[in-house]
Amino acid sequence: MSGPILPGATLGVLGSGQLGRMFALAARRMGYRVHTLAPGAGSPTGQVADREVDAAYEDVEAVADFARQVDVVTFEFENVPAAATECAARHAPVRPRGEVLHITQNRRREKRALADAGFPTAPFEHVASMEALPGALERIGMPAVLKTAGFGYDGKGQTRIEPGDDPAEAWQAIGGVEAVLEAFIDFEAELSVVAARGVDGAMADFGVIENRHRHHILDVSIADMPLPGGLATEAREIARGVMEALDVVGVLCVEFFLTRDGRLLVNELAPRPHNSGHLTFDACLTSQFEQQVRAVCGLTLGATDRLAPAAMVNLLGDLWQPGEPDWAAALADDRVKLHLYGKADPRPGRKMGHLTAFGGDRDDAARRALRARALLTSTAAG
Repeated sequence: MSGPILPGATLGVLGSGQLGRMFALAARRMGYRVHTLAPGAGSPTGQVADREVDAAYEDVEAVADFARQVDVVTFEFENVPAAATECAARHAPVRPRGEVLHITQNRRREKRALADAGFPTAPFEHVASMEALPGALERIGMPAVLKTAGFGYDGKGQTRIEPGDDPAEAWQAIGGVEAVLEAFIDFEAELSVVAARGVDGAMADFGVIENRHRHHILDVSIADMPLPGGLATEAREIARGVMEALDVVGVLCVEFFLTRDGRLLVNELAPRPHNSGHLTFDACLTSQFEQQVRAVCGLTLGATDRLAPAAMVNLLGDLWQPGEPDWAAALADDRVKLHLYGKADPRPGRKMGHLTAFGGDRDDAARRALRARALLTSTAAG
């Protein structure tokens, strides 16, 4: 193992959204320089980076030039072509390694890797064509969920199939592309574990975070989810096991379903900081973003102690539809923190920022976060 990459070095980020922005803020606070590469200019990451490269991920010459000018490459966006990661790795360490991205950017590969390693998942089958779908439905049963194998997030690229539905319509609904069919899970709750693993194999996590979704988009995250029996320990052990099995260096989020009969099933993996971990930016001794810096630079991982009970709510572009949100009203609660991502176009469903709130306990924190968001609209504030 080579020595650590120390402050003063340059960190490269493939991707330029809000995750890269918060990574760059953490890195610059620690004395690192940050370069980012993604299509487009004036991005959330580019606004705070030292250098922004506007180039397609498929432009291997631009990727090679980018990698030559940094000391390590990491990601804030996993749907980067394998050719780009292979190219970057010839010029700088890539953490997490390109193979991890190759697995996690495709549901078929991800599900197969998890199942082969013995981790619990919903029953699933690979569906390569429309002709294969009816047979898969017979074996999996209905209701079921058909998901595109690649490039799906926030509920995009998936459709539910009920008894009596036409499989052909479901196939067309996802675009008629390679897919994974999963048994529908009538779950009790959704939760996640955000964890980090260093170059030396040391690991740390941020505990179990409860996630509540709205229209398939994460809406509220609440730290320190209470779970019966040893389920919290099991969730954290699964997250650690996944990181070891994939040999991850960096940050990875494991998203789970908690079934109504008390079982944990791995739903998805994200090999980078995660929306549900945004509350760590304010609520923990070390945030998920500083942890990513520490991990990819070969430094000792930071302590993840919670400073106070905390909850986070997403701010979607819909909040701007009545007019500019009333920031002063939301921030009238002195236990509320505002994070905006520097996006100019507040489209409905687009993640524009988040609020983190602290409380006397986790329920109080969630109430404060939700109330602050409600006060952002002019009708609520008035």
